[in-house]
Amino acid sequence: MRTFRCDHCGHALFFENVQCLLCGSDLAFLAHRLALCSIEPAPGKPAGCWQRKSSSRRSGAKRFYRLCANHTAHQACNFAVPVDDPNELCVSCRQTRLLPDLTLGDNHQRWYRIEVAKRRLFYTLAKLRLASVDIPSGLSDGPIFEFLADQPGQAVITGHVNGVITLNIAEADDAERVRRRVELREPYRTLLGHLRHESGHYYWDKLIRDGGRLESFREIFGDESVLYREALDTYYRSGAPAGWQDNYVSAYATAHPWEDWAETWAHYLHMVDLLETASSYNTKVVVPGDDNEEEVTNPFETDKAEFMQLVDQWVPLTLLVNSLNRSLGQDDAYPFALSAHALEKLKYVHDVIHAPPQPDSRA
Repeated sequence: MRTFRCDHCGHALFFENVQCLLCGSDLAFLAHRLALCSIEPAPGKPAGCWQRKSSSRRSGAKRFYRLCANHTAHQACNFAVPVDDPNELCVSCRQTRLLPDLTLGDNHQRWYRIEVAKRRLFYTLAKLRLASVDIPSGLSDGPIFEFLADQPGQAVITGHVNGVITLNIAEADDAERVRRRVELREPYRTLLGHLRHESGHYYWDKLIRDGGRLESFREIFGDESVLYREALDTYYRSGAPAGWQDNYVSAYATAHPWEDWAETWAHYLHMVDLLETASSYNTKVVVPGDDNEEEVTNPFETDKAEFMQLVDQWVPLTLLVNSLNRSLGQDDAYPFALSAHALEKLKYVHDVIHAPPQPDSRA
């Protein structure tokens, strides 16, 4: 994700900020602009009505907003809502259908961490035009989320079914997430990674199954009609086959073609998000085999034909990120190595996102 600057004073901002630390301006993320903007109370309007700061100096009609209800009630969101929208929640928060009891233990903090990750996912999907920022009043776009806690005798399983993504809120606890990462032999396990992965299942339904691409999908990822539950049982019993690194982005991707797609999808979202961040810092990298420095390209401004350009920048960038982490005594932030076949799958995801639906005789 790119960094932002206060449009009142120019100070650097981060996605979660609610106030500029330099000029003190209140901030809100305006989804239709995909930007964090300074805001001020709208003169002559009821309390709680906001406008962009000094909007009288801006061209065009004024737009008025109120803050997401999850900000006013829980200090858990920094998105704004158009003042005429009947939904009290912002475009991201209204996607969440079920919550745990926020009065119990650390549930409020867990929920906050998950929503932060979900808003980052929303941003990336919106930049890729996979989620709408101009939603009809009161409605939502994209998957529905349920964030739930284990109950006696009833464990919550993270996953996706029929457009609904469920996440066990225990994943928001660092210690618990590390325990599961070790137990399940997953070198990369984060809240944002979970949400990106599960969104891949949601968009498989939309872009592959319903988008007329089953035949081309099977050519790259294999036959998804293989019994899913049996395939997962086999994976958890025996692990990934030897040499999996030659064909997959992760060990878990070997479990089933659906999981291969979801892991590859999540990996693509990792790529474009990190590349946009590096681009916003005007990062320059040295492409392997070439002594010339190259400025990292904003992937949201790059045509699909330039996918390999993104890859050429991705490799030295991940080496830089891992080297920085090691300098701080941390594990590699990017514990992956992409094979030629994994890159082919990533390019397929890239092309599906940027291309219109294609007819498929086997759909």
